[in-house]
Amino acid sequence: MCCAIRRPRRWASPAWPSGPAERCTHLDLALTPPYQLKGNRVGLGVTGATAIEDLTEAQAREELARLADELGRANTAYHRDDAPEITDADYDALKRRNAAIEARFPALKRADSPSDQVGARPGEGFAKIEHAVRMMSLGNAFDDEDVTGFDTGIRKYLGLAADAALAYTAEPKIDGLSLSLRYEAGILMQAATRGDGAIGENVTENARTIGDIPDRIAAAPEILEVRGEVYMSHADFATLNERQAGAGAKTFANPRNAAAGSLRQLDPAITKDRPLRFFAYGWGVLSEPLAGTQFAAIERLAAMGFATNPLTVLCAGPGDMLAQYREIETQRATLGYDIDGVVYKVDDLALQARLGVRSTTPRWAIAHKFPAELAWTRLEAIDIQVGRTGALSPVARLTPVTVGGVVVSNATLHNEDYIAGRDASGNAIRDGKDIRVGDWVQVYRAGDVIPKLADVDLAKRPADAAPYVFPDICPECGSAAIREQGDAVRRCSGGMICPAQAVEKLKHFVSRKAFDIDGLGSKQVEQFHSDGWIAEPADIFTLRDRYGSGLQQLKNRDGWGEKSAENLFRAIDEKRSIPLGRLIFALGIRHVGEAASNLLATHYGSWYAFERAMGEAEAQEGAAWEDLTAIDGVGAVMAGSLVTAFAQDGERASIDRLVAHLDVEDAARPDTDGSPVAGLTVVFTGTLEMMTRAEAKARAEALGARVSGSVSARTDIVIAGPGAGSKARKAAELGIRTLDEDGWLDLIGAR
Repeated sequence: MCCAIRRPRRWASPAWPSGPAERCTHLDLALTPPYQLKGNRVGLGVTGATAIEDLTEAQAREELARLADELGRANTAYHRDDAPEITDADYDALKRRNAAIEARFPALKRADSPSDQVGARPGEGFAKIEHAVRMMSLGNAFDDEDVTGFDTGIRKYLGLAADAALAYTAEPKIDGLSLSLRYEAGILMQAATRGDGAIGENVTENARTIGDIPDRIAAAPEILEVRGEVYMSHADFATLNERQAGAGAKTFANPRNAAAGSLRQLDPAITKDRPLRFFAYGWGVLSEPLAGTQFAAIERLAAMGFATNPLTVLCAGPGDMLAQYREIETQRATLGYDIDGVVYKVDDLALQARLGVRSTTPRWAIAHKFPAELAWTRLEAIDIQVGRTGALSPVARLTPVTVGGVVVSNATLHNEDYIAGRDASGNAIRDGKDIRVGDWVQVYRAGDVIPKLADVDLAKRPADAAPYVFPDICPECGSAAIREQGDAVRRCSGGMICPAQAVEKLKHFVSRKAFDIDGLGSKQVEQFHSDGWIAEPADIFTLRDRYGSGLQQLKNRDGWGEKSAENLFRAIDEKRSIPLGRLIFALGIRHVGEAASNLLATHYGSWYAFERAMGEAEAQEGAAWEDLTAIDGVGAVMAGSLVTAFAQDGERASIDRLVAHLDVEDAARPDTDGSPVAGLTVVFTGTLEMMTRAEAKARAEALGARVSGSVSARTDIVIAGPGAGSKARKAAELGIRTLDEDGWLDLIGAR
């Protein structure tokens, strides 16, 4: 990965991809004191990166693309491969940057947004277990203001006054591997890793070898799913590495890697020989509640025989939470195991249920992470990579340096302005110091994320170091690399004639959240494109026809045999039937991410309706355009990108050739039998007094209604609270049914 943090075992043969510039994440990162992270202005004035509130829309799109790719690969490396290439704090800072940009530019949220992802797809060595209750990740806090903001947000969502009693628990965040344990009648029946949150790996026999995990428990509910963290103590980790080294076996980079690798051994005897431990901190499926509060439920798990963290305490509010954070931070070095922050949870389980969850994180919990580190090293080279959208991104190749126990060999350089020592507005950054090959540079990692360069030591600059000249020619295809006015990024103008862009579009098409064809990953796409076998997605579905059985051409290649070739063609055939949302996402249309693709699929229902609507909206005016832009979560920029893609003859022809080989499945509709608002479009405006706007929207969508952000002729109901303004007036002008909050609650039977 282009901005990878590589561990020592990978120094010998670093593999630099020829892939997209989007893989270089352009981020603002938190710094340890004296540098501060405040709001969205991360590291501003220290790194010279553009503050989020100063980003142009084009800059925001580019950053979100890079973040999605970098975080996706980080998830796979960490959760599936047990070989993380970035640290937890670095990862957290990337996700925070991504979320902040999405909050400012909601219309730019991608279908593959990291905000909607948990973990990574399970590996192939274990049987799979579907989690009955999804295993979530946690949102992050990095400073005191984030913690008080978390409390304020909870109160606002629940409608609680600032002085109303609201208790939280605080506990150390263990740096290990998440594990779910299912007990039936007190007997351990299965154990599963988190995987991608929905499906994990069956590691039951391995979990039975861990001393902290009981095989049987008494006085438990009939069904009890205990969740916690598998970890390894510092002392046990040191002993294990000594033993491994003495036997000439692989040593581990850190306790988390050792714990994850040990739990995921195919031979349980190896796991049994490893000193693994387990802390219980939560639960999934229950046949009956454990208690009425988080704290009491953890106490009950302890009474059943599970190890729970003794530093878990009750807090009356943000003041107590921050005090416990600082207390745990002072003990961090002497705990004997790795932690990377403190987790706060709303204590009242009834309030947890009311708060609910977002796509991947609960609203009632947050992780307060520990801060970042710095180091100096030599900049050996600057490489340019070209991505799926043609963006040219510079990557710093560094003399490897250890930063907080992790080896850093690459860092992002953002764009040509950043290298030259200025921001997007032309103002000086780093006191105007540019970055040159040969420079001695300061590297930093936010919290424990993708490295960046913070400063340059001019006193150590070589006498022959020349200013870096950013290329205006694409290094992949030789086309002009153009920087449009207002855009911080220079892009290749070659389009599909540029091999980097063509290959990356095909990689996106076969990616996990798109067509996800077994046996056809990034390496195979590069190989087949290089050989001229596939130039566009439709070519994938004609491979067998164009090469007879396909076996004569494929089975003699390196890594392929008759069985693997036949398996590939069978996998391709299996994906000829594809859900509408996946197909829309797979097209790789700019600004249209996974979440937006699913929104579009739900709204239009079928490929025929979607395709027709895109054609009718081509002029970006009229009823079809108004209907498209009224979809909650689809803005004018995304809508324009959609209709433009379908209006271009070449792209439309490519889409038509693809769809001719597919059976596109209609979007599933929610089970809304008996719902009085199923299929209706509703708009909320003004102040709601009996529920928050978020709760009202969630309730309406659960009943099968479409929630729109604007009033149009296609709106069915407007719910107007006190202070309703232009939307209520427009509804009256159009003769749209308007209800107050009481009327809405009566209509949906919520009173």
